[in-house]
Amino acid sequence: MRLRVEFTTEPFDLDEPPPHAVVAREVVSAAGLDAVDVGPFGNTAEGPAGAVLAAVDELLRKSLEAGATRVSMQLNVIGEGDG
Repeated sequence: MRLRVEFTTEPFDLDEPPPHAVVAREVVSAAGLDAVDVGPFGNTAEGPAGAVLAAVDELLRKSLEAGATRVSMQLNVIGEGDG
């Protein structure tokens, strides 16, 4: 099974990415997922279910520790494969 996660962390800062946003992006970038797209208003990543779920767990924990007050997330099954 393959999954796609879309997420944002808050509070927003349009002048400079806040620490919680930087941490969340670092987590998904380092997770070895197949497709990662980061942007100022949302981020997406996709890959095998196990890798995506592990990355989601880590990004939630680390972004909250780094000061996020809200993490909005959507998780979708996008296809079959290994995982």
